[in-house]
Amino acid sequence: MRFFEAQEQARAQTLRLLLLFALAVLALVLAVNGALALTWRLVWPGWIGYPAYFFSVNTGVTLLFVLGGWWLETSVLEGGGQALARQAGAREAWPASREAEQRLCNIVHELAIAASMRPPQAMVLPREDSINAFAAGWDEDDAIVAVTQGALDRLSRDELQGLLAHEFSHLREGDTRLNMRLAGMVCGLEMIFNLGRSMCEGDEYGRRSFLALPGFAIMATGFLGWLAGRALKAAVSRQREFLADARAVQFTRSKEGLGGVLRKAAGERASAARQHGSMANHLHPAVHHMLLVSDATETRWFESHPPLAERIRRIYGRPMPMLSAQRDDHAPTRPDALF
Repeated sequence: MRFFEAQEQARAQTLRLLLLFALAVLALVLAVNGALALTWRLVWPGWIGYPAYFFSVNTGVTLLFVLGGWWLETSVLEGGGQALARQAGAREAWPASREAEQRLCNIVHELAIAASMRPPQAMVLPREDSINAFAAGWDEDDAIVAVTQGALDRLSRDELQGLLAHEFSHLREGDTRLNMRLAGMVCGLEMIFNLGRSMCEGDEYGRRSFLALPGFAIMATGFLGWLAGRALKAAVSRQREFLADARAVQFTRSKEGLGGVLRKAAGERASAARQHGSMANHLHPAVHHMLLVSDATETRWFESHPPLAERIRRIYGRPMPMLSAQRDDHAPTRPDALF
């Protein structure tokens, strides 16, 4: 993997998507104004012009809803990374009493030196058996990395280093802040849709008020804006995952570490699908989009993570087989089957 080239490509793609996101918000404001202007003409056939500040008020209310949604969503992280991690069921690592957690803390400090960062708080999700991890925090002061018990039990030291390097990249690049701000904007776009829907609702006898006509216009434009926002947010998130994968290879100078983690995660998923039809995920929904591997069932346009096979192919430069999710510090990684 040419990790510097991969990082530049992911950053450039992220910038283009963020510009598109800003254009989507601007388009929504224009669409709401256009829909309300058309509605005004239909309501007043003998048109004598728009009221004073008509477009200014429409624009202000639309932006107020978008920014209000942003504020509501970002308040989830008000307590910082540790508060969110504890909400997800994580606790601080106990290096003094558990060997695996001593190894975790050692790797965190090694990577902090390699990345020129302050070491984040190492945390463990003791009730989660699958291989996964996430990073959270507004800045280095409240940053955390949390790994599942399954990752501690089943990954070799090199693989755990690769997994943590991926999470360090998210902290270093400010992906937590970016994701939460985009999620807030999408929440605001959804609030525009909900405003229109509430205006369309009838009373207890099913009768709609005169607000139903502008309500339909706002609901239609809000729905389109919400869909566009969700798709763009997911596209940005997928690019940040590619960037974090490339960063992990750079930090560790090895593709086998993170590559082995993703291949084991793919094997774990395939095994769970054969046994149960799907993989159970007990983690808090607020951290699903932050996980190394997401189990959310979304359609392609709204997936926050790229397919595992594509991530593995980019790391190795070719398709690679899945691995059994068992820890073996001495076994080489063998490409004996293809996706």
